[in-house]
Amino acid sequence: MTEIPGELPGKPISASRTTLSHIMTANDTNLLGTVHGGVIMKLVDDAAGAVAGRHSGGPAVTASMDEMAFLAPVRVGDLVHVKAQCNWTGRSSMEIGVRVLAERWNESTPATQVGSAYLVFTAVDAEGKPRQVPAVLPETEQDERRYQEAQIRRTHRLARRQAITELREQRAAQGFDEL
Repeated sequence: MTEIPGELPGKPISASRTTLSHIMTANDTNLLGTVHGGVIMKLVDDAAGAVAGRHSGGPAVTASMDEMAFLAPVRVGDLVHVKAQCNWTGRSSMEIGVRVLAERWNESTPATQVGSAYLVFTAVDAEGKPRQVPAVLPETEQDERRYQEAQIRRTHRLARRQAITELREQRAAQGFDEL
């Protein structure tokens, strides 16, 4: 690979891929007796943050979380595995893909997927300003597919943000007071 002056060398996806595992307890439950979605979301953010920090080589902050899908309830006693990897990088941002799996802590049945999410992190310097991140280097066909899908999600995020900004500006010009 030819290095471009001022560019950081790329990193393979496997260099920052991680799994966070946690046994769910009664402290994690909601009013229905299953694990609270916010508990799962925190685990997702923690695992994604570890990947973002590893990939970028320093601090990174959560910029957005989208497409958080809860596919099945998680119960007390489930061993939850949160698997995360960097799918795509921009200049200072990274999309982290996360899969959430659960299995009974005392059974030998395979884990099942109970959730998934995509998060965008921004790498920051000591002053909290965005800093450059290495390009992510897909290693497998599945990694390449995820990379391409992440580019589509980024295009949609930017288009959505632009459309909302334009609508707000239009409404402000019409004299509507927005919250």
